[in-house]
Amino acid sequence: MKLFNRLFACIVLSLSVGCTRIETGEVGVRIGFDKQISPGELLPGSFNQTLIGSVLTFPVKDVSVRVEDMTPLAKDNSTMKDFDALVIYSINPQSVSELYVSKNRSFHAEHDGDIYLMYNYVHQTARNAIYKSARKYDALDMNDNRQAIETEVKDLMVHSLADEKLDSAITISQVLVRVILPADSVVASANDLVRAKNEYKQKEVEVQTAKKEAERIAALNANKGAIEYMSAMANMKIAEAIANGRVNTIVIPMDFKGMVNISK
Repeated sequence: MKLFNRLFACIVLSLSVGCTRIETGEVGVRIGFDKQISPGELLPGSFNQTLIGSVLTFPVKDVSVRVEDMTPLAKDNSTMKDFDALVIYSINPQSVSELYVSKNRSFHAEHDGDIYLMYNYVHQTARNAIYKSARKYDALDMNDNRQAIETEVKDLMVHSLADEKLDSAITISQVLVRVILPADSVVASANDLVRAKNEYKQKEVEVQTAKKEAERIAALNANKGAIEYMSAMANMKIAEAIANGRVNTIVIPMDFKGMVNISK
């Protein structure tokens, strides 16, 4: 009886150690002892022995691909300083085995023991789409058209997958543009242009003001009565100020013929 219990415990221990559970969002593929890939996929939640052969796991849901440090060419022929995007895609669970067997291994990526099917392929497809979409916009207009670029890049990727007959195996869920930075020279030129426009507008105002002042002076010079009236008004204001004791000193013109009362 003790021997049976020990044997049973050894079997349970072996099974627990030599098993792999397929997690949610993953699909497994069995590799036989002869290194051949077994047909069909191992579904999430299943326990699969690894005493004989091995099991590969593939994340298939909402895989994120970072496309960073790109420098695409804009419509104005300037090179962008930086362009970063994030692409989220999913793999059809029923296509896992076929993709792994039939596609070049360089199309995939491996991280922490998981194989990300078609990761590198999706990355390159996204780069191509970004280069093509960015060419439609001037460097300083890209940020204002961020949502349109995201839609265009996604559509271009979907069409590319369809051309390669991969649209049933790979689904592009979302494209997010994270960073768009024009070249420093483009930003500096734009700032110089804005500054020049502001200076031009300021000078236009100054010219219009000078024109109006010249027109006012010309109108006054053309009207002798207006000049005499203004002179009389000025003399009247001086006289009022003297009478009220607000003026102690006045300037007398050389041809002055009037009378001035100087108090002690």
